Amino acid sequence: MVDIRFYKNNGPFTLAKIVEVTGAKLLDETKSQMQVMGLAYMENATDEDLCFFFDKKSKAKAVDIKAKVCITTNELKDLVPENVIILISDNPKLAFFKLNQAMYAMPEPEAKIAASAHIAKDAKVGRNCCIGENVLIGNNVEIGDNCRIDANAVIDDNCIIGNNCHIGVGVHISYCVMGNNCKIFSGARLGQDGFGFMFEAGQHKRIPQLGRLVIGNDVEIGCNACVDRGALDDTIIGDGCRIDNLVQVAHNDIIGRGCILVSQVGIAGSTKIGDYSVLGGQVGVADHVTIGSQVQIGAQSGVMSNIADGEVVMGCPTVPIKQFMKQSIYLQKAVKK
Repeated sequence: MVDIRFYKNNGPFTLAKIVEVTGAKLLDETKSQMQVMGLAYMENATDEDLCFFFDKKSKAKAVDIKAKVCITTNELKDLVPENVIILISDNPKLAFFKLNQAMYAMPEPEAKIAASAHIAKDAKVGRNCCIGENVLIGNNVEIGDNCRIDANAVIDDNCIIGNNCHIGVGVHISYCVMGNNCKIFSGARLGQDGFGFMFEAGQHKRIPQLGRLVIGNDVEIGCNACVDRGALDDTIIGDGCRIDNLVQVAHNDIIGRGCILVSQVGIAGSTKIGDYSVLGGQVGVADHVTIGSQVQIGAQSGVMSNIADGEVVMGCPTVPIKQFMKQSIYLQKAVKK
């Protein structure tokens, strides 16, 4: 159940409205003006809710559905109790996404600048922005329209933030050029020094980090993630990337469009990743490695050499997924001997 203390409910929605939003088909059109108050998982739904049933593994639970309405597939509809109103969708997951987006909304703060915020005189803040308490915006910063900068965020000198961006609580951004429609979650550190040192005369001497961090459009970066700026060339995060909490992206890395980096991924410097690749949780990537497009890397893998486009790999060092499975089976059998 969705707690309306935290999320705005735009309902109730009539079934006719739900059909319009989701593209699903209502089997009994005489019910089109009936209303649904909210969304819930099939196990928890009440007689005021709509639920979704699309997982064949949940067949046994279908008989206990107590929702008023259920969106399901044509294949599964006969498993839904007779008293439940049915809508048919070829893709109930997509229908859920669309309806969830339409019915619920995060509370939006008023567009204003808090009195405690400090904005440099030559900084440019666009229209309809919300600047929270104790925000610090440096010299020559440019912030686009409809942006939200939450409390205690710091945006250092000369950074550029596009339109419709949300910068979370306590985020620190330096040496960064960011596109439109980006969301940076609380505590992220963007554009800080890369981990670059040279050993000379018995000391690790810092190499100056003179590049930028360039972030594309529609990028999300999770809580406490760190993305370093380049040492000389730029660190680049492509359009549509999703970077989870606690991810480390090092200096001079180039991440292509639409990539997903799951929690605790660590990528060493000067690595290139193609478009739409996915790195599972706790994957580690060595420096100067090239990973192709549409690559999938299993959780806790160690990448030490290049990976071609479309490969599915796992292990440390990584090997093709089928080979990894064979190795695991062989080791299990060997231990039992």
